[in-house]
Amino acid sequence: MVTSPTSSTRRSPWTDRPLLTLALLGGLLAVLTVLAVSLGPVPVPLSQLARFLLGEEIPRSSWNILRHVRLPRAAAAVLTGAALAVSGAVLQAVLQNPLAGPNIIGVNAGSGFFVLMAALLFPGRWDVTPLAAFLGALLACAIIYALAARTGASRITIVLAGVAVSGFFGAGSDTITVLAPDAWTGASAFLVGGFSGVTGGQISFALWYVLGGLLLALLLSHDLNVLALGEETAQSLGLPVKACRLLFLAVAAVLAGGAVSMGGLLGFAGLIVPHAARFLLGEDNRLLIPAAALLGGSFVAGCDLLSRLIFAPYELPVGILLNFIGGPFFLWLLLTERRRRR
Repeated sequence: MVTSPTSSTRRSPWTDRPLLTLALLGGLLAVLTVLAVSLGPVPVPLSQLARFLLGEEIPRSSWNILRHVRLPRAAAAVLTGAALAVSGAVLQAVLQNPLAGPNIIGVNAGSGFFVLMAALLFPGRWDVTPLAAFLGALLACAIIYALAARTGASRITIVLAGVAVSGFFGAGSDTITVLAPDAWTGASAFLVGGFSGVTGGQISFALWYVLGGLLLALLLSHDLNVLALGEETAQSLGLPVKACRLLFLAVAAVLAGGAVSMGGLLGFAGLIVPHAARFLLGEDNRLLIPAAALLGGSFVAGCDLLSRLIFAPYELPVGILLNFIGGPFFLWLLLTERRRRR
């Protein structure tokens, strides 16, 4: 099993049972998805959910809730969580930095800025949103990669550079919302992150980006393992390192862009989940990628469910809850990395 230079050698008992672990993660995702669809300010009994899925008749009010609110929301949460988690896992491997994540190094911010620009330039055109999100994420990835490649920047320096990139793109987003507040009426909710207004149209446009990115990450996971061995070793094994890094950054950007186009600027899922998946299944990306996808979907769907239930009938945007969870985790990870370098 490949060991990344940024990883811990600690092993989990689940590492020796990878198929069982993946099956359990799949079961967890299924359970949380069902709960996310069923529970809320107006609960829908599981019997009605089963009849709805079978195409049988149920009360009109329950049908409307399931069809137009709960199912799109649950689907968006699962897809967004999977996309962010795998994007984070890829970025951590490519940059060889356990502190990397789509929101930490400015990928989400770049994606969000381009989405707001698209809303300003092409009002009402949801079909351009995923493309704009991808381009913004790709630009942020390219900036961070160029810095790491040209300066040999340390892990902490890359994170600080990501903060600067996030600040720059965030300032651009704020400028648009201040100077053109009517460009997008949902801009404030988008900047916080959440799924309260997600529609089937948004999901259908982003779906192919996310599924394509997940499939590419899985198919290329062996090359990601080789890349994690270090540049010289990877080149000696015949891997075109520069081309592969650019390709993986593009995959990470596709995934982050698809996630942003559905859930807005959600933070920390792309940082927390890869570490949890790595603890369960180790560093082999052939296992880590599917585990991160399943665990990421479960994590974001579960957090979205909690955000609806904690203060019911009021709703806390899931982006706020993720920041409450992710902030302390990032500080702990930062302190852990500092101790390792001593």
